[in-house]
Amino acid sequence: MAGSTLASPSVEAPPLARAPASPGRETWRRFRRHRLALASVAVLAVLVGGVLFGGLIWPLAIDDIDFSAQLQGPSWAHPFGTDDLGQDLLARMIYGGRISLAVGFAAMAVASLIGVVVGALAGMSRRMLDPALMWLTDLFLSLPQLPLLLLVIYLFRDSLKAVFGVQGGVFLMIVAVIGGLRWMPVARLVRAQFLTLREKEFVEAARSQGATTGHLVRRHILPNALGPVIVAASIEVSAAIIAESTLSFLGLGFPPDIPTWGRLLFDAKDHLDVAPHWALFPGGAIFLTVLSINFIGDGLRDALDPRRVL
Repeated sequence: MAGSTLASPSVEAPPLARAPASPGRETWRRFRRHRLALASVAVLAVLVGGVLFGGLIWPLAIDDIDFSAQLQGPSWAHPFGTDDLGQDLLARMIYGGRISLAVGFAAMAVASLIGVVVGALAGMSRRMLDPALMWLTDLFLSLPQLPLLLLVIYLFRDSLKAVFGVQGGVFLMIVAVIGGLRWMPVARLVRAQFLTLREKEFVEAARSQGATTGHLVRRHILPNALGPVIVAASIEVSAAIIAESTLSFLGLGFPPDIPTWGRLLFDAKDHLDVAPHWALFPGGAIFLTVLSINFIGDGLRDALDPRRVL
């Protein structure tokens, strides 16, 4: 019909494609799905915050002796009770928790560093270095750790105390010994990751462009192998805390006047019938710390595994 206009059909614009999430955001989304791991982060944050800043809220000295308050149970004056000298257990747990957690994280750093270096060298080697390093790893795995710990402590404790002081020498010795005997699982894990990743297409492409071995390790292989290493490192923290507590319980860790959680358990063992609170609170702190770190490790394992669909 003349003069009439035909209305052209409206064309809807296609919906905008959602931008892909960054690797960090995707990892956090996966981690949040693990409810126990998320709750464990909160528990560990409370424990770490308590030992770091609890002294500001509860500023009692750890060596104040009050014989009139011996072996008292929890009360308003002493929320965690007192020991056989009337010393406040809450103040002593706050102070000792800093040392126990510091030993755990420092020993984890030592074990992870040694394990990554040994595993990377073995994983990138194509000749005799790989069998030699794996033989050394298997040798350390076969050693009885607790007797070796005791032997090293007896041999080097006095010399380290003379150089770094009582507390510093014992701290360095325990961290070095525990870290030096816990690197083997990390090394084997890193080696397995390197053996797989070094044959991938993106590594071969970088190698064909003239990338050196060091560049391949730093920029391509190691970043892609860090996921399992982070999980293994989280487990090493709990193992180191238990090892330090074991040494302190045997009386071979820090001196008696330094109240680590393991030392508090050692001092409480002869009074369990009349003062169970003395062992309950440090034992509960060790239990919660180790349990929360293990659950965080489980959550990181699920979050960093690209094969899992959550």
